[in-house]
Order: sequence, then structure tokens, then C-alpha cells
Amino acid sequence: MKLSQSLLLLAVIPSANAFVPSNRLYNAGAKSSTTLSMSAALIVQNKGGGHGELGYQLAKNLSGNPKITSITILQDDACNDEKEPFKSYATDLPDVKVVKAALSDESMTAADLQSILGEQSFEYVWDNASKKPEGAGKAICDSAKEWDCKLFTYVSSAGMYTPTDDTVFPMAETTPIKESAGQAQFDAYAVELGLPLVSFRPQYIYGPKSNKYDYIDWYFDRIVRGEPLPIPSPGSQKVSLTNSEDVASLLASVLNNEEAAIEQRFFNCGTDELVSYDEVASMCAEAAGVSDIQIEHYDPAKGKAKFPFRLTDFYVAPDMAKAKLGWEGPKTSLKSNLGWYYDGYKSRGGAEKDLDLSADKEVLA
Repeated sequence: MKLSQSLLLLAVIPSANAFVPSNRLYNAGAKSSTTLSMSAALIVQNKGGGHGELGYQLAKNLSGNPKITSITILQDDACNDEKEPFKSYATDLPDVKVVKAALSDESMTAADLQSILGEQSFEYVWDNASKKPEGAGKAICDSAKEWDCKLFTYVSSAGMYTPTDDTVFPMAETTPIKESAGQAQFDAYAVELGLPLVSFRPQYIYGPKSNKYDYIDWYFDRIVRGEPLPIPSPGSQKVSLTNSEDVASLLASVLNNEEAAIEQRFFNCGTDELVSYDEVASMCAEAAGVSDIQIEHYDPAKGKAKFPFRLTDFYVAPDMAKAKLGWEGPKTSLKSNLGWYYDGYKSRGGAEKDLDLSADKEVLA
């Protein structure tokens, strides 16, 4: 098996409650002479997409937590270092060690992974990369078992819920799931190993250093061009759109009550400030300085077209995390965030890009 071994690391010297940075060039296969404290945290981070910013925001959050004295990000080497949030690791996370590895390698074993990490062990693990218990995903679980970690926190997905006609919204953690989903299989493997698993199920995520903009851009794409917004009827369906900073604080809240986190195991992950599809349109219009927008509701039987959300209600709330983990709730709101989001949309050339609206016209015909 060929693994990426040329790594740029920032050495971390742990102290009681602080980080002391020391820039040094390491080889992934070399053992570190630094002895990590028993509160070392490992964040396994994917290459990007909807969850792409979570590792960055989680590392920032944990850096201020007195339980954590060193942080390592195990970063998928398929990420684009010229894009956010990865290009900000060095400047914004100077005290965090970053190790790159081919997390898509299906042949990776626990021994391979531990060699890449310099044979270090970690008491706390947050996995924001694995999609199934195979390859690197299995290696992470197997390594966590060997480390005898205190908490193994997994970023799953609420997308695997399969609500029935009797489901009450917001969907609870007891809502039926698609058992064949890779995330469900990952959960099952972690439980089988006896890991202290805590699994979070997020939905739609946006953030200041995101590299996926599909959800909110859909609205601005049409508003700035004066085009109608085809929204599946009735438009009152609710959605959980959560800032990545708030998602990170939810993921870190397991440290508030570790025993309760393990006992409950599954937590929905998102803001409790739910908004309707039509409300998102109105808030985006306000952020763009547009007073008159054309919302056209269409028959959901015609399909999604390019609409970014589900045709029917499909949302969660963080009630369990608030009750069991003492999570205080979101510090941000979509309405207050849309100003800087719209500025970013313009700077990305959103208003000038080519836009295919043929699918819109089909559902509105």
C-alpha cells in the first residue's frame, strides 16, 4: 500500500491549559519525541463539501477548552490547500498539528494509520470524515479501540432518517433510519467494537469558510437576476440551516457531560431557529436589498428540479443535546449571517456566473 508520507506538521508541546507552538518539518513515519498528555484530541477531517469546515471550527472551539491540551487534525490529503478552510489552517490554527493522509485508501489498516500519526494515542476522537466502516474508516475505529479513548464522536448525517406518515416533526433521534446507509453501518461497527460512541446527525450547514454553497446560493442566484423562485408547495416546510460554528459547539458539547453523551449516544445536530422555505427567500431578498421577489409554488409531484431541500418537511432540532449535554443553543442566526454571506456570494462572482434555469421552467410550466 502506498500512503502519502510527506507531511507538514506543527509540533505541539502540551501544558496544563495552553498550547505552545513550534514550527517543525516532520516525516509521517517518524516517531515523535513529544509525549502527549491524556487529553490529546484527534479530529479526522474530510476533503471538503458540506462538512468541510467542521474540523477547522471544531479545532478553534477545542483550543479554548481546558480539558483539551493538544489537538491534531488528520486531514484527507485530497483537500485543496488553496481553498478555505484548509488554506487558513496555518494562520488561524498555529497551535494545532496537521497531519495529511489518504483517507480514501481502502487498504489502510490501523497499523498504517498509527504509523502516520507517529504512534501517538488520543483520548478524544472526533471523526468528520468516515462514511462507512471500511478502509480508513475502519482503521480509525480500530485505532481508537487500541487507544482506549474516552470519547469517540462521529459526525453522521440526519439524511439517513426515513420518516413515516406518523412521524412528528422535528424528527427525534428515535426516527427510523436507513439501516443500509454507510453512516449507520459505521455506527454499528463502532458499537460492536465497544467504543464510547457519540454520533451526531447534522443537516444543512453553511459557514464563513465553507466550500459548499449550494443551499443558500440557490436563492440568491434567482433573486439577483429577477427570476422567479420555484418552491415546492406549500412553502411552509421548515428547514434547519446551521452555521458551522454552532455545529462545532454542538460537537464539542460532549465534553460537558461525557457519561450522558455516551449513554444517549445519538444526537440530532442543528440550530433550533427553524425557518420555512418561503422565509429563507424573504431573508435573502432583504440581504440583497431587493424589495420585490416572485415566489411561485409548484406541485411537488413534479420533482425537485434544482431546489436544494426536500420536497416535504424534513428537519431536526437540538432538544436532546440541550437536555443531556447542556448545549446553550446557537450563537448565530441565519438572518444575521446573510449579510456577510451575500458579500461572499458577490465576491465569488455569483451574480455573473452562467446559470441554467431550464429545470425551473419545467416545474413552473
